[in-house]
Amino acid sequence: MGLDVRMPMGLMFSVLGALLLVYGGLTLGRPGTAPTGVPINLVWGLFILLFGLVLIFLARRAR
Repeated sequence: MGLDVRMPMGLMFSVLGALLLVYGGLTLGRPGTAPTGVPINLVWGLFILLFGLVLIFLARRAR
């Protein structure tokens, strides 16, 4: 089978991570957005974006 799901999954995770990263950046410093002191939306947005970019890289390399 020639089905490679890394590219669509990578695009989905990249878009989701970018949206979360932008949202975290826009709400940075507002009360209640980081109760532990760590801007969790920024952190997880970055991790999800990086994961999506790795999937896209692996899909392109496999071609």
